[in-house]
Amino acid sequence: MKKRLVLASILVFSFAFISGALAAEIKIGIILGFTGPIESLTPDMATSAELAIKEASDSGQLLGGRKIVAIRADSTCVDAGAATTAAERLITSDKVAAIVGADCSGVTTAIVNNVAVPNGVPIISPSATSPALTTIADNGYFFRTAPSDARQGQVIAQITIDKGIKEVAVTFTKNDYGQGLADSFVGAFKALGGKVTAVVPHEDGKADYSAEVGTLNAAGADVLAVFGYVDQGGRHMIQTSLDSGAFDKFILADGMYGDSLMKNIDGDITGTFGTVPGTDSKGSQSFGVMSKSAGIKVGGPFTAESYDAAALLILAIQSAGSTDGAAIASNVMAVANAPGEKIMPGELAKGLKILAKGGAVDYVGASNVEFTGVGEASGSYKEYEIRNKTFQTVKFH
Repeated sequence: MKKRLVLASILVFSFAFISGALAAEIKIGIILGFTGPIESLTPDMATSAELAIKEASDSGQLLGGRKIVAIRADSTCVDAGAATTAAERLITSDKVAAIVGADCSGVTTAIVNNVAVPNGVPIISPSATSPALTTIADNGYFFRTAPSDARQGQVIAQITIDKGIKEVAVTFTKNDYGQGLADSFVGAFKALGGKVTAVVPHEDGKADYSAEVGTLNAAGADVLAVFGYVDQGGRHMIQTSLDSGAFDKFILADGMYGDSLMKNIDGDITGTFGTVPGTDSKGSQSFGVMSKSAGIKVGGPFTAESYDAAALLILAIQSAGSTDGAAIASNVMAVANAPGEKIMPGELAKGLKILAKGGAVDYVGASNVEFTGVGEASGSYKEYEIRNKTFQTVKFH
């Protein structure tokens, strides 16, 4: 009888211990386009966010030693309905305290409007860049470590003019991202004295892009700006241009920056240039070392921003002293900007300790984080050029 009582007591204690341990876990959702037009980019983005989560979890400094678990979900990048359903599952079933994501602007807008704000869950996107997100009615729950394309369009336009290019044709993927970036670039390029001969949208997922390329070619420019996706219509617009002899030099933006472009394009696009968010800061260099050790492509698109998005949420949880969504959201700006001790990549334990003692931190991170008043990155860009079938860094803006 005594043995049975002892055994029962052990089982009860073990169950209570396991339940308590599970309850101590803090879950953070990572919703990115693991399928879809940027699927070659998202594995490193997710791993970068998880790198910050593991770093903080292993430190034992978060809310008295609580662990953090990352829960992945697929945004698809293009299907707003599927993205909304995936985000709802993260919140209702997985019980995440916060979300890193989404990636593409359209699905991010859907998740913010339909899921994050109604449920009071803070969300930080590392790569949604549509200018429309600057004024989204987010009730203070949405942030982004990626800068707005309102600035990227201006930067690309200035680079184009500086290269002596006075006439361009423009194609863009027909969604919030493509339209916003095209509008920004066209407006800035014209203001600088440039001429846009034609602006033609393209749909992702088509079998034939010859009609769009033909229209753009007929307008007379020698250079084509392609504001699309590296694994979808943008790449096919380039290939069709090469195959038909319409264009052999292109202007690209962040959605086209990926090694899969070099692997999948048949032809020479030497001299093609563009931009992607990036900085040559001390934090970027530190993150480069961390990335290499973790098997993440050094300087890969939106990897630094993904690490920083997760890091900011974690620091905001510590600053709030709570996993309550409203409390986390209200502390993001406090940990992102001055005043406070500067925190670099790999220093999350330091930041958590400072916050635990009631101090303040100014998270600089991998992408030189500095938020505007609406909670988005002010924006630094890496200018690149394609040489020898690789992306070569030219300079930073």
